[in-house]
Amino acid sequence: MDNVVKTKFSIKDLESLSGIKAHTIRIWEKRYNLLQPERTTTNIRTYALSDLQKLLNVVFLTENRYKISKIAQYSSTEIAAIVAQIVSEKSIGNQNHAINSFKIAMMNFDQNLFYKTYNTLLEVKSFEEIFYESFLPLLHEIGLLWQTDTINPSHEHFIFNLIKQKILINIEKKQREILPRNDRTFALYLPENEIHELGLLFLNYEIVSHGFKVIYLGQSIMLENLKYLSINHPNLSFVTYFTVQPPKEEIPQYFEDFNKLFGKQNLHLYVLGSMTNFIDENKIPENIRVMMSIREFVNLINKATAKYV
Repeated sequence: MDNVVKTKFSIKDLESLSGIKAHTIRIWEKRYNLLQPERTTTNIRTYALSDLQKLLNVVFLTENRYKISKIAQYSSTEIAAIVAQIVSEKSIGNQNHAINSFKIAMMNFDQNLFYKTYNTLLEVKSFEEIFYESFLPLLHEIGLLWQTDTINPSHEHFIFNLIKQKILINIEKKQREILPRNDRTFALYLPENEIHELGLLFLNYEIVSHGFKVIYLGQSIMLENLKYLSINHPNLSFVTYFTVQPPKEEIPQYFEDFNKLFGKQNLHLYVLGSMTNFIDENKIPENIRVMMSIREFVNLINKATAKYV
């Protein structure tokens, strides 16, 4: 997929992004003249970015108890203004409303709407609650939209960087508040050619919050480059996130290579990410632990003491 911003959408794209069935979208068009799609020579509907933005705003309002017949009387500009007013009035406590607002921000490249939505949530929820209840479902949905070519990488990068900013701010806040213990250190890294960093960053936040020392290495790290850490840091555990790398057929070899380097020291490796679905836990070394979710790993470190868990 190229990096040109997508400006034309099919009705299936609109259905995927809005959660509104194509049949309902067509009814809204016919009955309320809500959208005005162009048609190809073969009579297939195509929608502009402005149509998508309007539909997301309309869905937001229907979830805030506005009737579609009333919404249809407003212009796109008026609809957007009502959405902005709802956000500013702190009426966005519902999880679906927040996720929809973040999607509108993503499609509009609207940084201010992202900040407004986030800050409104922060008045009634903790950062952890926002991440688990809003950011994680949003990221999952974005992944599906990207795979089906509904959104462009530019949308993904825009929203990812805004979320990354919030995670980094909260990591720094926790680092100022909590003095780390010296009895255990976690080294966080992504495998070679892996760049999907948000899950690992949030793990950094959670580990720091629990009072452990973190060495954060970030994206695309070769196993050989971890060796120095194992020499100089006692009670070390590694944590990694497999989102698209390594490929599923190469994962057994990756674990074998890890233990060639660290098996004699019995260092632990905790593995998270979507690629864990392809790992047979009965066929991996004992010092390698598969975590099926961030929450599972957090529960693990909740119980952690100076000894390995």
